Amino acid sequence: MSSQIIASHRENAEIYNGDSKICKLKSNELLEKIRMPKGLLPLEELEEVGYNETTGFVWMRQKNSKEHKFKSLGKLAWYDKVITAFVEDQCLKKITGVKSKEMLIWISINEIKIDDLDQKKIAFSALTGLTRKFPVSAFEEEEE
Repeated sequence: MSSQIIASHRENAEIYNGDSKICKLKSNELLEKIRMPKGLLPLEELEEVGYNETTGFVWMRQKNSKEHKFKSLGKLAWYDKVITAFVEDQCLKKITGVKSKEMLIWISINEIKIDDLDQKKIAFSALTGLTRKFPVSAFEEEEE
């Protein structure tokens, strides 16, 4: 399904592939452009990053899916091999390929947005209506 969506947005998209370091750099530049914290998508072994500025569609393809623990929050996130979203200033919408562990179950994240009223908070929303807010600072790039 995601490959069909990506194919429909490839025309006129800025696409980087092959070099993992360049793909990581471009994914960080995109997060910076939309004013989101660079540690929000701690993806590794990126194989492709694409961004269609006209439609706001972005995709990131990594070699393997990845589980990541945000240490300052003690929260687990899971990133599929392919992550897609529509981006705008301080917001990722219609996200696919990102889940958060709540209690014992994995919840698909549909939207990530900096809080309009409190710019120091970032909200993660699921299709179920569940929303959690955390400090933006918890998603800055972590030291290895």
